Amino acid sequence: MNVVIQVTWLYDRNVDLDGLRRFHHHLGQGLLGRRIERPALPIARHRWVVDRGPADIEVAESPRPRAEFSTWVDERSQLPVNAESGPGWHLGVLPLDDGCTAVSLVLSHNLIDGLGLALVIVEGALGKTRDLGYPPPLSRTHLRALGEDARQTARDLPNVGRALVGAVKSARKQARAKVDDPRPPVPRPAPEMAVGADDVVLVPALTVYVSLADWDARAESLGGASHTLAAAFAAKFGERIGRVRATDGAVTLQVPISDRTSMEDTRAMALSYARVTVDPTNATTDLRDVRAAVKQTLRTLKETPDESNQLLWLPSFVPKRMLKQMVARAPADPDQAVFSSYLGDLSSLISQADGTAAPFANARTTGQRESRRLLERTGGRAVILSGRLSGKIFISIGAYQPGAANTPCALRELAALTLADFGLTGEIH
Repeated sequence: MNVVIQVTWLYDRNVDLDGLRRFHHHLGQGLLGRRIERPALPIARHRWVVDRGPADIEVAESPRPRAEFSTWVDERSQLPVNAESGPGWHLGVLPLDDGCTAVSLVLSHNLIDGLGLALVIVEGALGKTRDLGYPPPLSRTHLRALGEDARQTARDLPNVGRALVGAVKSARKQARAKVDDPRPPVPRPAPEMAVGADDVVLVPALTVYVSLADWDARAESLGGASHTLAAAFAAKFGERIGRVRATDGAVTLQVPISDRTSMEDTRAMALSYARVTVDPTNATTDLRDVRAAVKQTLRTLKETPDESNQLLWLPSFVPKRMLKQMVARAPADPDQAVFSSYLGDLSSLISQADGTAAPFANARTTGQRESRRLLERTGGRAVILSGRLSGKIFISIGAYQPGAANTPCALRELAALTLADFGLTGEIH
């Protein structure tokens, strides 16, 4: 699965193409100005090399109707990006027939995570560049590459050993949990695979915009804060689309927690993950239980760090065919978790792709060329990404649920109903 992040700006006028080209240039001089190079030694680590990205922005030859704005955004999300072969990202512009202009940045999630990308865009808007010290692609002879990779692998062996120990402990812990759990497994009906079920699909997506004044007032009236209202919204949406636990009707939120240590942290993925259980029944009238659940989960994560990151030392030692088989056989999540990422207050510079503020800006994650069969077998997914920017909170929703309509119109109706559940109104794009 090739996961991408897409940032979209919607201007109510023509954009400053010169300013946008400067922004494009600065992106290539920052943390997006890199890609991944394979090692010469198969079990060695990959490495970063310099890649400044596309030579220029892509400007559509002719305007399109405003009604096709979302269609164009979806089309841009599927144009190829690849963190290994390049391009790792691209920037496109579309004039609309009502005088507005859309701008879309699409990048491989393997280059950077969400909060890291926020920093990248701020630096691009400010014209800040970085000298990351990465070598050019294919700059080593084969013999030199083998030697360097062998020495690096030798240095990595202690971490690999600890990862193996951790993997064994984790497997034993899971086995004990299954033995100790008295509850019988809850059977889930297998999805009916229709004709053409193995075709490529685009997961429906949209963005909701709510004024911060309305959002914060509602959060306060329900006894919570902005982030707890975002979690409650995700839980209620999960209930409406059918992503609830079969045992008790609760919704499981998969919440990313940033581990990025500073502005100088150049890691691509600096994240841990936590699971929060939310009862959606009362989430629309009282946020105190949601607040308590989030607080307890974060406390537990702080006291018991996520050990799964240590396992990332292992994949290079596993044959590629075996890795593919493991992915192909991965079971569906029995809890049908909703991925809920809240970015918090974002710099107003993020809305300034051409040097001036766009009235609407958002970010979302999606996949490229996704298999319907894989989505059905793994139980579908729901991804909700939200952030506070320029007087609004944007809530980007992408969802595919086996057996559901899975159309943009159906998703829009679910989003509107979820807003209404909280007594909120907003614009849906």
